Amino acid sequence: MIVEYKSKVGVNDLCQWASVARSSLYYHAHPGPRGIRPSTHTMIGNCGLVENSLVVDQMRAILSMDYCVYGYRKMTEELRDLEYTINPKKVYRLMKESHLLCGKRIKVQGKRKWVEHRRIEAKQPMEYLCLDIKYIWVQGEGRWYYQLAIMDVFSRRILCWIFQRSVRQTDVIALMRWLDLRFGLKGVIIRNDNGSQFIAHKVREALRSMEAKQEFTHVATPEENAYIEAFHSIEQHELIERHSFASFYDAKQHIGKYMHWYNRRRKHGAIGFITPMQKWAQGLSRTAVKALMKQGAMCLSRPDSMAMSAESALYSLDKCSEPAYLCLDGDRDNDELVANHFEKSVQFIRG
Repeated sequence: MIVEYKSKVGVNDLCQWASVARSSLYYHAHPGPRGIRPSTHTMIGNCGLVENSLVVDQMRAILSMDYCVYGYRKMTEELRDLEYTINPKKVYRLMKESHLLCGKRIKVQGKRKWVEHRRIEAKQPMEYLCLDIKYIWVQGEGRWYYQLAIMDVFSRRILCWIFQRSVRQTDVIALMRWLDLRFGLKGVIIRNDNGSQFIAHKVREALRSMEAKQEFTHVATPEENAYIEAFHSIEQHELIERHSFASFYDAKQHIGKYMHWYNRRRKHGAIGFITPMQKWAQGLSRTAVKALMKQGAMCLSRPDSMAMSAESALYSLDKCSEPAYLCLDGDRDNDELVANHFEKSVQFIRG
């Protein structure tokens, strides 16, 4: 409107009628970025000016030192010690352009419960769980994939696992909800490291709602999560180092077959050279018998009857349950077989 009528009416009146400032009328945006152009050289001691590319090379040399994870502030002090005349803003710009900045720090809300004992003494299934993430290289695709596995410490059984491009906090929550529906996580102690997926506020809230107890290992102490670390070492030796995966689906198929082998066929030395599923069945057997003993169901009316003692009952249940878990295909079928077997065994004990 101002451009159309400025030949007939003064610009001041037109700006007042249109409620537009005269400065806005005459403003023209600068074609390039605002401010002065960034410098291309940096002063160093008595040598004069050097190109910024040489400064970036110096930064990479500093960051290549063992255990050096500097941000832009510490990097500024290092460069000043080398007689560079440079300010933190310029260091930040050069590091950002060269992708040398550290990742964003994750702020954790609330206090974390740290582990109290390095070694776990589990006495029954679903008392302690441990989980961790392992990187697996897929040769055919030329990239890393992530495997998250959750282990029952008592039996060393892998309860569930996922293998995908990335593992996020939503994946951890989904697995925990599945375990809660399948086995129940009330009172279960879950041990993990300080990965971003595990310290996330939503994950901790979800575990609290399931009444599970989450505990964190101390920083740089993988031995506090030794059981799942040992499984990853076994998997590395027996599967990953012996196979070259052609694709993601090839790797996932091999991992699925290996998990079945590990849980149901592979003898584990730490649990008495039996399979994790056999150890799992033994734990459930003992739990069932102890529950009956606590309720008084093991007591018979005649003292001279042929009642078995608690020790012999446990031994009989263990021996009977061993052959039943060697060649099972599905977990659901296994759980039904466990329940039927225990029911028959309990009826036999009670006469």
